[in-house]
Parts: sequence; C-alpha cells; structure tokens
Amino acid sequence: MSKKLEVMYDGKPCYPIYLEQSFDAFLHHYRSLSNSNHRKVCIVTDSIVADLYLNEMEKICKNQFSDVYSFVFHQGEASKNLDTVQKLYFYLINNRFDRKDLLIALGGGVVGDLTGFTAATYLRGIDFIQVPTTLLSQVDSSIGGKTGVDFSQFKNMVGAFYMPRMVYINTAVLRTLPVVQFQSGMGEVIKHGLIKSQSYYQWLKESHDAIMALDDSVLEEMIYESCKIKKAVVEEDPKEHGIRAHLNFGHTIGHAVEKLSDFTLYHGQCVAIGMHSAAYLSTVNHQMSSEVYQDILETIESFGLPTTVSGFDAASILDATKSDKKMDAGHIKFVVLDQVGEAVIDTNYTDDMLLSAISTILQ
Repeated sequence: MSKKLEVMYDGKPCYPIYLEQSFDAFLHHYRSLSNSNHRKVCIVTDSIVADLYLNEMEKICKNQFSDVYSFVFHQGEASKNLDTVQKLYFYLINNRFDRKDLLIALGGGVVGDLTGFTAATYLRGIDFIQVPTTLLSQVDSSIGGKTGVDFSQFKNMVGAFYMPRMVYINTAVLRTLPVVQFQSGMGEVIKHGLIKSQSYYQWLKESHDAIMALDDSVLEEMIYESCKIKKAVVEEDPKEHGIRAHLNFGHTIGHAVEKLSDFTLYHGQCVAIGMHSAAYLSTVNHQMSSEVYQDILETIESFGLPTTVSGFDAASILDATKSDKKMDAGHIKFVVLDQVGEAVIDTNYTDDMLLSAISTILQ
C-alpha cells in the first residue's frame, strides 16, 4: 500500500517521501511535483545497484525525459570522495547538463550523499531525487538534506544542506539486500526508537521475528515510522543547530571506529557499537538504569549487530573522536539518554570517562 509523508521547511511543504512496493509509481509521483519539466536526467548509482536496478530505472525515465544518462562508480565508502565528484562534474559538463536538468540518486547512503553534494554544487545547484535502495538510506540518509563526501579519512567532512525534490522508497528492493546490510540499517532504526520513541522501540522488540523475516507489511510500517521520526526532527531543526544533533546518538564513537577500520565495517554496525558506549555513558551522568542499558545491548545484538570491536585501543578511538566534525569548542558533543525515547546532549564528559566508555566496546 502506498504511503506518503511531506517534509516541511519554514512551515511550507518542501518535498514528499513516497513509500511503494515497486518502481511502477515513480513517474506518477514525479509528475505530481511542481516544475516537473526537466529535460535531461542522469541516474547516478554504484556498480552493485547498477546490475540490479539501473536498466529498470532507465526504461522508466525514457518515458519522461528527452535524454537519459547514467553515471556508475565503484561501490563502497572508498568512492565517496571529491575525486568521484570531479568525475561526475566532468560527465555532466561533457553532456551539457544545465539547471533545468535532473539527477537521480539510485542507491544507498554513499550514492545519495555523493549525488546530493554534486547537485548542491554543480552550477550552484540543480534538482535531484533520492531513490534509496538500502534500509539505512531509506530510513535515514535520504531524508533531511544532508549531503557530503569524505575528505581523506574524515567522514562527511565536506558537504552541504541541500533538499531533494522527492524521496521515492521502493521497499521491495530490500529483498535483494545482503543480510549484513539489512542488519546495518537496523542500527539506525533502533537509534530512532532510542532517541525519540519508547513505544516504537518496544514495537521493534515485539516485531523482531517478522522484521528479520522481511514481512512486507511489517517492514513498510517500520520504515514509515522511522521516516516519521527523522522527518519530525529535521523539520524542527533543519540545519542541526539543536535537536537534530540527537540523531548522532552512537555516531561519535561509531564514526571513530568506522574511520579506524578503514571503512571495512558497515556504518550501521559502527553506530551499533557506538550506541553501546553511549548507553553506558547514559548510566554514568544521567538517569538511565543499568537494566535498561543491558536491554539496549540485547536488543542491538538480537538484530545481528555488533556491540564490541577488536583490534583497536581506547586511546586511538578517543583521539579519532576529536577529529569529528561534531566537536564544539574543543569539547565532544556526546548524545546520551536520560531514558529510552529521551536523548540529551552532554559536553561534560572527561577523557577518563570517555576512555572508560570506550573500553566497554573493546574485546
């Protein structure tokens, strides 16, 4: 069944999010947009998604656009950099793309972030549409207008806030997603419940078996609820001046682990590991009980996600967190929980306290 959410900006509709179970309604929803008269389109995707869905999306687009182009780059976080953006710039320039043309990001978070950043900066901004194909990108990275690429080993250090014209989610693509990538997406799903909704977190636990069995109706409900949470947060704080930082729960230490692993771990896996440390800290300076802390660890692990990591030392992880873009005047902005569903920002943790939290994730 089709579902729709409308993301607002400054009290006005900004872009719609559509949930469907195929790509069949893509053009219908595109044509419902204001100014949906783009001439050319470039579908940007990676080498894995291209083999699965590029031909289908090209055929659909040929029913609407005068010219359909495709730009495919090698899959993985290692391609999410300015070198790939530069190649895409040259491709668009050589094919004479202008501000009346369109980009489509067909893929996971790497594709969406890179395409969005290119759209934000090419000719000072052209339109783009998000078509996320991983669970993580469907519930998180495709919503909110954050775009960016990695710089050297610094994750998302170069970027811009730039809103898509539309987010089109085809939940059926999750059936071709490797299990480990589905589990990675669950890291962000669980995070949404932990920071914003105790009832949603409880529903996730109760729906565990149906979720892992990829039950269509349950997946649709889960993605819809996560999108509602992400939408509400970004509407309240579109440029991350306040409450939007709550979405970084698990990300501070998670990004450090991701960087030190040279991106061999999936983002959602690193977020899960980071949530372990953040949950531990939530019992130190805040009201969360040790029983809830243990429940969070068990829930994370029940969805196939790690809560520990090996091969690193606490000092190196702490040092990596201090290179994160979330630093505030030399202090780490750490997102913790007063209780499930109530996130807060704390900048008062000492290095010793943080090292103690990091030690909990080390095998």
